[in-house]
Amino acid sequence: MSHSVLDRFEQTIVPLLDDAYTLARHLLRDEHDAQDVVQEAYLRAWRYFGGFHGGDERAWLLTIVRNCSYTWRRKGPAEHVPYDDEAHSADAPARNGADARAIDDSERQRLTSALDRLPAEFREALVLREIEGLSYHDIARVTGVPVGTVMSRLARARERMRRLLKRTA
Repeated sequence: MSHSVLDRFEQTIVPLLDDAYTLARHLLRDEHDAQDVVQEAYLRAWRYFGGFHGGDERAWLLTIVRNCSYTWRRKGPAEHVPYDDEAHSADAPARNGADARAIDDSERQRLTSALDRLPAEFREALVLREIEGLSYHDIARVTGVPVGTVMSRLARARERMRRLLKRTA
């Protein structure tokens, strides 16, 4: 590939690494598998980037990450290493006192636990919308389902999250 293709890849795809990892981590629920999947997804993205002729780079990359995640998951379970956002975040909040941090950790754990209990298609839709901030149309492109299905999955996922969180309150 030419130098300009490399420059374009570095400018448009490389900065999306955090988004790719976030999606893989939520789909796989394992930080090491997510790292491996993101590496595989970036290799595939690089391989096919020369044929990418515009459009939404983020949706394109997240589609690759999603496909790699589901392929990885079909290979079989790996040793599970739970992801702890507080422990693994480079910008872990130091501003809170111990009590506030304990409350934040507890709330984050409740949300993560509830999210992990959702069926994969609901969890995926919520992560793409609420964490990645994708539009319904972009979620439809990433997941390969109609926009109406995305809307339905989001509504059902939010309702299940409300019920799960209500039970653990």
